[in-house]
Amino acid sequence: MIYLDEERVRALLRWDDLIPAMQAALADFSAGRVIQPVRNVLTIEEGQRYIGIMPAVAEDVMGLKAVTFFPRNAGTDVPTHLAVILLFRSDTGEPIVVMDGRLITEMRTAAVSAAVTKHLAPPDSRILALLGSGVQAAAHLEAVSRICPIREVRVWSRTPEHARRFAAKHDARAMADAESAVRGADVIVTATNSQDPILMGSWLKPGAHVNAVGANRPTWRELDDEAMTTGTLVVDSRDAVLKESGDVILSKAPIYAEAGEIFAGTKPKPPPGVTVFKSVGIAAEDIAAAMLVYDASMNG
Repeated sequence: MIYLDEERVRALLRWDDLIPAMQAALADFSAGRVIQPVRNVLTIEEGQRYIGIMPAVAEDVMGLKAVTFFPRNAGTDVPTHLAVILLFRSDTGEPIVVMDGRLITEMRTAAVSAAVTKHLAPPDSRILALLGSGVQAAAHLEAVSRICPIREVRVWSRTPEHARRFAAKHDARAMADAESAVRGADVIVTATNSQDPILMGSWLKPGAHVNAVGANRPTWRELDDEAMTTGTLVVDSRDAVLKESGDVILSKAPIYAEAGEIFAGTKPKPPPGVTVFKSVGIAAEDIAAAMLVYDASMNG
């Protein structure tokens, strides 16, 4: 069994491979070709420390991700999310590789959003608004820019200095408030640990697309009821969001489809209008991304 650290994972994982792989993984998941329970999260201290276990079995591989979520690490040199991924042979159960999962979690989350954005956002989307200025904001900027002809990037953070730092590094505009970042934007990404809504539906222009990837606890929210219920809601996993996403649970917003159903064509694209993709992240994505890394390591 081999071990691949984050530096090695970074050298092997490519956006142009990862985005279509995430689309295929979610199509397989929604078609029932992946066996996986909803993530089991152990709360050590509410709002402070969590550990999650995420197993999945696909046709060609089995895998397990162990992930820690420490919101209290925000603002320090230690990431809020850390993880390891272990892959097994599906025919014998033998472990074949263990790899750092932090970067995979970061990249696969943004790659999934990019794949959904490709299907749901207007094709001429040019203005991207990022609510949050951490690693997910940067990853989404990279991934979405591969899908849409982005010409303007706006960023807002509850810590203004973080937004200014992000803007200087990524040629973006730091916005004074979330509303000014969102008004007129074509694609919006919410990537925060907020426990209360930071995005209001009244700010969204007709046809805007939202990728909501933060606040993945059943009592936490990033979007208000209007944002959740005015448009069409697409999710990565019905079962997972109904257990983990406060945005979905508390708003009682109807779920139109899983992303994998749209990717596979078993559900048509939603009608024109505001669309919201609520992502909590599932193990099927992790093992598919890990397989890309493992295959690249074997072939390189």
